[in-house]
Amino acid sequence: MVTDVLDRVAAERGGVIGLAPGLTVSPDDSWTSAAELLREPYTLLGELADETAARYNAPRHVGAALFWKTYAYWHTMPMALGWALDAPIPLMPLDDTFFKVSDAGVTIAASRLEWGTGAAAISRALAESQEPLVRALASLAKVGERTLWGSTAEALAHPLTSVVPGDFMELLRQVGKPVDGLIEPHGDGYFRRTCCLWVTLPDADACGTCCVLRPRRRP
Repeated sequence: MVTDVLDRVAAERGGVIGLAPGLTVSPDDSWTSAAELLREPYTLLGELADETAARYNAPRHVGAALFWKTYAYWHTMPMALGWALDAPIPLMPLDDTFFKVSDAGVTIAASRLEWGTGAAAISRALAESQEPLVRALASLAKVGERTLWGSTAEALAHPLTSVVPGDFMELLRQVGKPVDGLIEPHGDGYFRRTCCLWVTLPDADACGTCCVLRPRRRP
């Protein structure tokens, strides 16, 4: 069910989507194991942050945040859709996850999927497959972990406002920390409570969900 929805998303985007068809791949030399990003001294992770920074003429910590925004979105999106559809949730174990740079920023797939149910499965997947990367990237590029987790929180919320309707605030509540509390509902959408740092780029406009656009609360 989730892969059917992702096929529709890919068609609507002209094939530019950061997930392999069916979410699985038999990796060849064009794919890199996500576990390699955690190989100290994190050379590959630093190169990806630097490449992103160079693309936008930005400091390294901004490049790191924007790389993570893309990686986290595609890694998280299938899990959010599974929850919203009340379907089996596709999980990509870290050691079985592969990625490559693509027109979508990065494309992610797994050599082997696991399947879970409920938000607890998502919480465990984030702890296993994203938390080590967040910690490494934060230390390497001097960017706040809360900033990075804000992008994961948005990756849970955004598909439930743009792809499959769902109660994203309930999903975030059920998943719990560190993503709960980083999104604030507003009308039919939301605002982030952390900035992805896109707005710091030269001549860039704030994202529509940026925390800098949040209406001020009356005292």
